[in-house]
Amino acid sequence: MAVTDEKADVVRLEGKYTAMIVCWLLGNGCLFSWNSMLTIQDYYGYLFPNYHSSRVLTLVYQPFALGTLCILASWEANINTRKRNLFGYVLFFISSLSVLVLDLATSGKGGLGPFIGICAISGAFGIADAHVQGGMVGDLSFMQPELLQSFLAGLAASGALTSGLRLITKGAFENSKGGLRKGALLFFAISTFFELLCVILYAFTFPKLPIVKHFRAKAALEGSKTVSADLAAAGIHGVADEAMGKANEVERLSNKELLSQNIDYVVDIFLIYALTLSIFPGFLSEDTGSHSLGTWYALVLIASYNVCDLIGRYIPLIGCIRLESRKWLMVSIVARILLLPAFYFTAKYGDEGWMILLTSFLGLTNGYLTVCVLTSAPKGYKGPEQNALGNLLVLFLLGGIFAGVTLGWLWLIGKGW
Repeated sequence: MAVTDEKADVVRLEGKYTAMIVCWLLGNGCLFSWNSMLTIQDYYGYLFPNYHSSRVLTLVYQPFALGTLCILASWEANINTRKRNLFGYVLFFISSLSVLVLDLATSGKGGLGPFIGICAISGAFGIADAHVQGGMVGDLSFMQPELLQSFLAGLAASGALTSGLRLITKGAFENSKGGLRKGALLFFAISTFFELLCVILYAFTFPKLPIVKHFRAKAALEGSKTVSADLAAAGIHGVADEAMGKANEVERLSNKELLSQNIDYVVDIFLIYALTLSIFPGFLSEDTGSHSLGTWYALVLIASYNVCDLIGRYIPLIGCIRLESRKWLMVSIVARILLLPAFYFTAKYGDEGWMILLTSFLGLTNGYLTVCVLTSAPKGYKGPEQNALGNLLVLFLLGGIFAGVTLGWLWLIGKGW
């Protein structure tokens, strides 16, 4: 018996580090295109100076993401996860390519027509995000926490990478004719290629990793119907067929019951992103005043946030400083509200250094608390319940983002728009 358990542990851990790398890349792909659009706000600010593009594009993105995920979360138990995630990554690729095509077709000219086109693409990014982020978090919630942490770190890394790439492309073309546009086009060409890579990784590599096959087979035997296509793609037909027959026999908690048992976690994740998105990126792009860094200032602030958000998502890997107490998670998250007056007075009276420090702290706490909540909540549930809870948490995460983006407009009160 001991030998059997030891073999099971070996199978379960086989390919773990490869899976963590793939999850990190897939997390990158989930937000790489959208972060690319946010990061080239200097270019869109030049093309569309009267439309508050950083705020409007985010406000367009969120209803599509939130509305789509509401539907997907309601029917999560019966949705083919493989088709759902593949659809999302393919849509990311097509939408990224569309940004390039639109800019080339209009020769980089502004105006209402191109702006409406960019808004439509922003909505498509929202639909893709709902498919991928909810699907992947739900899928990884019944696997080892390190895989989910890697995916969440990848989400943050997309922001750090896009910020770094944008600084490089802006610097490379700054003194050339049409340099701003050239840098933005190169930037989105890289984004399009990366999304294609994610389609290939998810379709052909991820489902065949031993650790992924192990946990999906385990979830299937616990009654999950969402993993059958992924198991079939990995060549495990027997378990997939057995799971389909067993799914109706296994009882699981309903979404309503899961929500009532985890109400503090869903409020936590909602508040984290409502606070963060009320400041980032709109306030940082438009309301921090004029400083010696000129057009680089907003890019530096966004890069500071993204890098610290990424660092924050790795801190919970250090067990002794990972916050798991439900009480102290709530206290820490509510305390972040103090950042609102801190940003207001720093923008009004502080210099660049204080604003960069405050922005870095915003990113650090956002990343750290996100991983703590999303990896703690699914513990103790069966595979199908962990999948459902992962989808519900992402739904409230997107709800928090939408609330934060909406509240972000309050910074414009008294500024003539």
